[in-house]
Amino acid sequence: MRKITTWNVNSVRTRETHVADFLEREQPDLLLLQEIKCEEHQFPALTFSNLGYQSAVVGQKSYNGVAILHRAPVEVTHRKLPSMTEADSHARYIEVRTDNLTVGNLYLPNGNSNGDVGYAYKLEWMAALRAHAAAMIDADQDFILAGDYNICPTDADYAKGAISSTDALVRPESRAAFNALIWLGLTEAVRALHPAETLYTFWDYQAGAWDRNSGLRIDHALLSPRIAERLTSTTIHKSERAKTQPSDHVPVSIELG
Repeated sequence: MRKITTWNVNSVRTRETHVADFLEREQPDLLLLQEIKCEEHQFPALTFSNLGYQSAVVGQKSYNGVAILHRAPVEVTHRKLPSMTEADSHARYIEVRTDNLTVGNLYLPNGNSNGDVGYAYKLEWMAALRAHAAAMIDADQDFILAGDYNICPTDADYAKGAISSTDALVRPESRAAFNALIWLGLTEAVRALHPAETLYTFWDYQAGAWDRNSGLRIDHALLSPRIAERLTSTTIHKSERAKTQPSDHVPVSIELG
């Protein structure tokens, strides 16, 4: 397992050609997709199968949804984030095991909708993610938790004026929950190799955000200790945002030695 990419595609059926082009060009071992916005039977698995990729999908009608495209065989270990209540019907997590590595693909709640209830759900989800990560560390597992975290970890991770100081993506409680993951001993891949660069992974469709480079960095890969030691490079594929009908997010790749 050498190259793993995460990408919030904001509708896989709309972005099917973009995803196929990316697979042909970049050939990741795993491609983690979020916000696929379709049920499993609607997922364009045949397109990706023709390129040598099989699909593991947790879908939901019109909203959310996650999938992992893989070339080598994988074992699906979870189709829902452990520790979340059974009442949680959102399709936000899928996890696979391959080559002695666990890879969790996550689409963390935004937290800005539905008032206090929506924000409480975001924090509940993050607490469950931390509990799962802690359990894997206690079990001495090697793992990666990657996807759309919907959090700017620091003020350096968003352009001035791109977001309100009261937005759920930057609220102190959100950042504290993200830091609680890091304090388990995890490494945030991009900042490990690019600690001071101005880097974004999301540009809103509104207000000319792309043209003004008014972006956010909210797509992350967190690595367990032994996997962090193998990290050799990270790439934010910014050119994807310049395409016709792009997602508002771009892919983020990590490579392991």
